[in-house]
Amino acid sequence: MPVKGKTPTANGGSATPSLSHLAVAGYRSLQQLTVPLGVLPLGGLTVVCGANGCGKSNLYRSLGLIAAAARGELVAALAAEGGLPAVFWAGPERTTREMRRGEQPVQGSSGRREAARLRLGMAGASLSYAIELGYRADDHSSAFVLDPEIKREWIWAGGPFHPRSLLVQRSGAVVERCGEGGRSQPLALEVSPHESLLTAVSDPLEAPEVFQLRRMILSWRFYDSFRTDRQAPARSGRIATRTLSLAADGGDLAAAVQTIIEIGDHEGLQAAIGAAFPGCRLTVDTSGPSFRLQLHQPGLLRPLEASELSDGTLRYLLLAAALFSPRLPPLLVLNEPENSLHPDLLEPLARLIAAVAERTQVWVVAHAEALITALEDSPGCRLLRLERELGATLLPGQTVLERAAWRWPA
Repeated sequence: MPVKGKTPTANGGSATPSLSHLAVAGYRSLQQLTVPLGVLPLGGLTVVCGANGCGKSNLYRSLGLIAAAARGELVAALAAEGGLPAVFWAGPERTTREMRRGEQPVQGSSGRREAARLRLGMAGASLSYAIELGYRADDHSSAFVLDPEIKREWIWAGGPFHPRSLLVQRSGAVVERCGEGGRSQPLALEVSPHESLLTAVSDPLEAPEVFQLRRMILSWRFYDSFRTDRQAPARSGRIATRTLSLAADGGDLAAAVQTIIEIGDHEGLQAAIGAAFPGCRLTVDTSGPSFRLQLHQPGLLRPLEASELSDGTLRYLLLAAALFSPRLPPLLVLNEPENSLHPDLLEPLARLIAAVAERTQVWVVAHAEALITALEDSPGCRLLRLERELGATLLPGQTVLERAAWRWPA
């Protein structure tokens, strides 16, 4: 049955799409990949799917690395993945037809002619960004020889890159604003090789484009595999404060639901719960400083609290609270939201995601065909089914024009 009530809105219903393209080169299985993201006037839905090992998680992580750069945590994020040796593309620099047919041996990383580089980029409606990382230059004074070093960064106006649209660029330790006629103005002269210009240059008056881009990226919201075990944050109490968006770990679930009840689409949330669990409704016990979530079920004389819920039920409630947030971000990313969910819950979940995608941009990485099929039928959905060939992630059927929509700055 369709979910009744209002659909959640993003920041007063005036959200603009964050991304039109995501580009990655030299990261794990993403040798060279440009991904078009579904964009509508107010939102859009992109569903990334494919067989295990095709590169879905790598694509998700690459977007997270851009967000880490805006938070000043990019080096730490790469270190957590094993450092550059673990994340660099390890296959051949170029793939020939003979390699694909097995008529020529595959040249691996040992035969590289060019320096290893990791590139991440995103194209937006008003601002676009790219960053290039590599190994540090020879420095025998430090033991941290495997730390990644930011080589170059670029910010330009609009989507497709053109030299005349360049606004800010970074080469080594120097960040410059690009002006007309090739003139440039220094913004920073001694930026650390481990720090992105997004954090090194933060004055909104001196560099408004950097400030605006960083603020947009920091507003993205990622939800990746909510914990539902016995010690999960969502099952334990937490001092409650008004919560306009659910935390990434779901620990403020009760406060987020109470916020929706008070200033959000309470009717829509209850309808979504009823569609997934017929006859059930959510309430919050606010009698103490730590709020307690309560699920009322037909036939039971008392409500069940978060500590008593099944893993699948708790995960669905977490997803519903995230999707009914009174303040939706310009980009909402869900990584395999179907984990632990009963198949009967996938259709209601797909309706919730599709409703949110009418108001803001949503990106879903999924593996359950039932969820993928339900989302594919949503208006404006772009389905990206990845494949892998000779170790590299590919997007079959991508046209020359789609690949040419992204151009790496020189």
